[in-house]
Amino acid sequence: MNVRGCRKLAGLLMALLLVGLQTLAYAEQAEVKATWVWQTEWIKDGGEDLLDYSREEGINLIYLQINRQMPAASYQTFVEKAHAANIAVHALGGDPGWALEKHLPDMLGLADWVNDYNAGVPESGRFDGIHLDIEPYVLPEWEIRQEQVISSWKSNISALLSRVSGSDLELGIDIPFWFDSYTLEDGTPVNEWLMGSFDHVTVMAYRNQVDSEHGILSLTRTELELADRLGKQVVVAVNTKEMPGEAHTTFHGLGREYLSSALDQLSADLSSYSSFAGLAVHDARSWRDMPAGVDAEPPNGEKPAPNPAPPSSPSPGDGRRVPDADPIERDPQVRGTYIWEARDVIEDSQEILAFAKEKNLNWLYVRLDLEQPFESYSSFVKQASAAGIEVHALGGHPIWALQENRPRMMRLVNYVKEYNRSVAGDERFHGIHLDIEPYVLPAWQADSDQVIAEWTTNLDAFVSELKKDSSLEASMDMAVWLDKHKAPGADISLSQWMISRMDHVALMAFRDTAAGSNGIVGVSKEEIGFANELGKPIILSVEMKESHEGDHITFFEEGAAFMEEELAKLPGLLQDSPAYTGHVVHAYEYWKNAKP
Repeated sequence: MNVRGCRKLAGLLMALLLVGLQTLAYAEQAEVKATWVWQTEWIKDGGEDLLDYSREEGINLIYLQINRQMPAASYQTFVEKAHAANIAVHALGGDPGWALEKHLPDMLGLADWVNDYNAGVPESGRFDGIHLDIEPYVLPEWEIRQEQVISSWKSNISALLSRVSGSDLELGIDIPFWFDSYTLEDGTPVNEWLMGSFDHVTVMAYRNQVDSEHGILSLTRTELELADRLGKQVVVAVNTKEMPGEAHTTFHGLGREYLSSALDQLSADLSSYSSFAGLAVHDARSWRDMPAGVDAEPPNGEKPAPNPAPPSSPSPGDGRRVPDADPIERDPQVRGTYIWEARDVIEDSQEILAFAKEKNLNWLYVRLDLEQPFESYSSFVKQASAAGIEVHALGGHPIWALQENRPRMMRLVNYVKEYNRSVAGDERFHGIHLDIEPYVLPAWQADSDQVIAEWTTNLDAFVSELKKDSSLEASMDMAVWLDKHKAPGADISLSQWMISRMDHVALMAFRDTAAGSNGIVGVSKEEIGFANELGKPIILSVEMKESHEGDHITFFEEGAAFMEEELAKLPGLLQDSPAYTGHVVHAYEYWKNAKP
């Protein structure tokens, strides 16, 4: 292959020259066979199990996630063993947020870590490349500020490439097969820009058929033809992770033999492209755990989604009831916060739990990244349960109010149900909490009645699907002024309708004083009255984020101590309101950095 990068590995009986994605040691294979390793703990004992599996499957390139807290010696030991087995290792990192300017330091931190690591170890223990997995299209910002996200993503990537310039590291990035439909400001297709910026791209062709109308061959043709013209390299990737409600995107359940046959066919059929560098399987753990034989039949004629949205119909869950979460012994008064960054739970769970202990929290709304395996959350939820904290899965976006985006909501429902079926009682979520604020959409200004009609229909579907086979709690955030709107086809306010439909609501009473006509209690009195009449709990949500709507909206200016003083007044002010159940602070990332 004619891609860049080379490295001579010390200590081998023969010189092993890494030329981009190929080494002389496995030149006879003529192509890459790669996999992702997201569970960095797999290499703590030297990674012998991983290396044995890699040798068994003919893997010659590993994208290894970097945990910057792990000792460099653990990486050096593994990389040296991998090189001795003729396996290249690329440092893996990424997060959807890395497309945003505020997370540029995180991205550059990976580059700096790899540069410093490689400078401090012998040549035989150095990483051969850096591989990025950044999927900004799952961000809420993608739906409403797509051009800005693409622009900041481009800027961030340029900064990273500049940081590693001259390092001789092989640079790669994951891209979905449908990126040719998006462009930069100058009209350049996003996939063309990425191919031109990196030494190779790994195209996530996540389907489980090879040569159907919408199979892997068809979906990757555009990228391979483009790479042929650009003189760049493409690795074609398939998926083996379980994908609830999206079975057509994975080989999970189809067996290792079926996958092996599909990979052989892909290798043969794609070899005609000069840009075809090889295949990758996502990910190593799921691939290893696949049964040998087929235990399900792949669907026929499955049409691909034009974007990351899931199929329109919910997963039936094969009729199994979702088991309940273990009850939590906690104070009946809720005291909680929102965790909006899923990666905080995955990467910094101990920091969150320490904060929760310090603030005496017993309630968390936690946003989920549905691309992550279930084990990404189970340990955190288990530890939270032991600390007397209820955890509710959080999701939402303004566009979830629109009927066309109901599948996104249902994907969250399906994920949480399957998660709760798969884990122990003290690792289960207690409910699903939605944050949908469609009044920021242009459609609301154009026809708010139509948006409300679609929103309430979607919420109906959400509750019905959630309750069909579970006792998971259904809840949502609600603005204090929604009582000014009528519920479609009913002689009640939209607020009354929502309170009656949900198990509880979190009322966004964004004010910075407890008492007074424009204080937290004053702006909440209508909704609290409705909740009292309906016998439904209501949680008051307050803001710590800086607001451009006025200082009275948030405690940002006053700080955490003042906020606590005002929140302490709420039980007394609301002693005659049985619906009042406690309060939550929006949000963890602002609260932890608040003024004292």
